[in-house]
Amino acid sequence: MKSDVEKLSPTRVKLSIEVPFVDLKPHIDGAYKSLSEKITIPGFRKGKVPSAMIDQRVGRGAVLDEAINAAIPTFYSQAAKDNDVLVIGRPTVEVTELKDNEKFSFTIEVDIRPDIALPNFSEIKLEVDDVKVTEADIDEQVQALRTRFGTLTTVEKVVATGDFVTIDLVATKDGQPLDGGTANDLSYEVGSASMIDGLDEALIGLATGGEKSFETALVGMAEGEKGSVKVSVKAVKERELPPVDDAFAKLASEFETLAELKADLTTRLTRLKEMEQGAQARDLLVEKLISSVDIPLPAEIIEAEVNDHLEKEGRLEDEKHRAEVNEEVKTTITREFLLDSIVKAESVAVNESELTEYLVRAASRYGMTPDQFIKEVSQAGQVTTMVAEVARAKALGQVLGRVKVVDKSGKKVDLEALAPKSEPEKKSE
Repeated sequence: MKSDVEKLSPTRVKLSIEVPFVDLKPHIDGAYKSLSEKITIPGFRKGKVPSAMIDQRVGRGAVLDEAINAAIPTFYSQAAKDNDVLVIGRPTVEVTELKDNEKFSFTIEVDIRPDIALPNFSEIKLEVDDVKVTEADIDEQVQALRTRFGTLTTVEKVVATGDFVTIDLVATKDGQPLDGGTANDLSYEVGSASMIDGLDEALIGLATGGEKSFETALVGMAEGEKGSVKVSVKAVKERELPPVDDAFAKLASEFETLAELKADLTTRLTRLKEMEQGAQARDLLVEKLISSVDIPLPAEIIEAEVNDHLEKEGRLEDEKHRAEVNEEVKTTITREFLLDSIVKAESVAVNESELTEYLVRAASRYGMTPDQFIKEVSQAGQVTTMVAEVARAKALGQVLGRVKVVDKSGKKVDLEALAPKSEPEKKSE
């Protein structure tokens, strides 16, 4: 097979492919076999019809058409690989020459990932925030621990923001109770806005035994439609927080004194802010590259993705929303092209342990077990997407190691720890 590539634009190429007829023969044999199982000829079992009979019945041209349709993806894939072309989107195929038992030629026009000229990363300098843990940061962590170890005490008072209440709820529509619209003895923190729109406002000012009805949108209702909810207060509770002293430190941690607890919180917060420096450096590097590197975008791919998005929303005619989606798609594709070019330049590969680690972390974010998450990802055909994400993060970590990063005080920041570390190979006993 011979092939060559003609660049039509930075994001589109034309592949010209010439296939010796001998290379097409396995596909022609497959076409005869396929057709012999589809057609019925008296005296022959399906799948056993001779080639000559198939030619008489459907014509040699039909056989060649089926063989070519089956063969083109294989030859196309090989040509793209031979010419180091990273194709995206749907190809446009044109058969340019077909001589039975002699030659088969065709062309393919297709969008590609553009060649991107990356800078010398060792010449890039980024400035990130200082790592600074303040007394306010420590106090916030201590307050969170006090809240966790606080106790609720029933009180006789009107409800205020921050109180905890025990309530009953009854939802109705046009005076009729809704299925599943009754709930009793619910515990709720007033001001958390974590249950029903309007609930906080209805509760504030009530006391034990008090009740109030309010209008709100309920789950399952059409947009703009509202139902009525009656809330009844059965108890009001205040959270009593423990005093901040050594006894509290013993209760809330493994430390004996408050000073030891605060020192540990300082260490933990310092480590967290150092990791935030790394995340900030990654974001700054991507922003800098996107603003300074020429990244051509394929117009047809963008238009297709925008139309697909709008069609699913039923908003194909919404020009304002189209403009918004168009910018979102362009931003996403720009970032992907940039990061994938770094993956290619850095010759990044993803091993099984790196993919597994990524999937386990992702499963945790979605509140799923790793097995459940991996099963859903596999069924949705998203494993390749996950591999690409791991490769992009790994490649970005590698080049960040060559970028000069300083904090706002001028101190050098070492980001080598951001690069994924490969596990050492186990030595056989």
